[in-house]
Amino acid sequence: MTHDASPTARALLLLELIQNSPGITAERLAGRLGVSERAARRYVGILREAGIPVESERGPYGGYRIGRGLRLPPLMFTQAEALGLVMAVLDGHHDSADPADPVGGALGKILRVLPEAVAGPAAAVRSLSTRHPEPGARTPSPETTAVLVQACAGRRRLRLGYRIRPGDERIMEVDPWAVVVRRGRWYLLCWSHTRNARRVLRVDKVAGVETLDAPATPPADLHPAQMLEDHLSAGWRHEAEVVVDAPAEAVAEWIPRSLGRPEPIDATTTRLVGSTDEPDWYVRQLTAIRAPFRIVGSRELREAAEALGRRLLQAGS
Repeated sequence: MTHDASPTARALLLLELIQNSPGITAERLAGRLGVSERAARRYVGILREAGIPVESERGPYGGYRIGRGLRLPPLMFTQAEALGLVMAVLDGHHDSADPADPVGGALGKILRVLPEAVAGPAAAVRSLSTRHPEPGARTPSPETTAVLVQACAGRRRLRLGYRIRPGDERIMEVDPWAVVVRRGRWYLLCWSHTRNARRVLRVDKVAGVETLDAPATPPADLHPAQMLEDHLSAGWRHEAEVVVDAPAEAVAEWIPRSLGRPEPIDATTTRLVGSTDEPDWYVRQLTAIRAPFRIVGSRELREAAEALGRRLLQAGS
């Protein structure tokens, strides 16, 4: 810190040091501030006069820490801390972007008092929508996520490393279109110049990212959530075809788009077309349909449905 810094600036830096390192000693505070230990204790006194509950403990393991008081003391976040907080709230609370919601309102207050360099990326991440997380979902790096979100908003091309599997990382150049959160999993929708094709990438598998000096223009008809659901419902090992005795609009309300594409056969009948790698899981999701249905294909799905039916019959006997 510069020697001509004001007492207020030193006191605020001291507050940040104590928040980040509870138990920090006067000697270490003095070293970080570039002042004497006596001056460091004087700045502690300034914080206490301002109503901030700075507690101290004597002895070889003593030091300063922020205690509990009647008022919340000023909080200072690094960019990684602020992004991590926003992402954690998104994972666990789907109304976090609503200022009328208690959690959303509290998060908004925090973002409003953060420096723009910290608040900007955090606010961009906060604007994403999410649903209740599924088991095994991994929250990606806050810093990486912020770069991806800002590149989507700024329409800038990216070079990134992508882990296909452990030990297999590939370099890709992509035009980022949108970051979508679905059930706790974070996805990047993009155009891959490396593959010359649309791609949906798991953000937690992005190992590194660099913003390039080239524009990236998303399709005019892009619907991020729909594109993601289309991707998740197609290309798996077992084809799925289910005929439902209900209109397509009703089927779309009962089950997620990731199970397949509802195609109307007529006004009262719908064909659900999709695919899956997990027939047992897929059949369990079909039980959300509130109308009679028949599994036309595949054989693996029919066998999984028969096995589930037997278990349910045994449970009720």
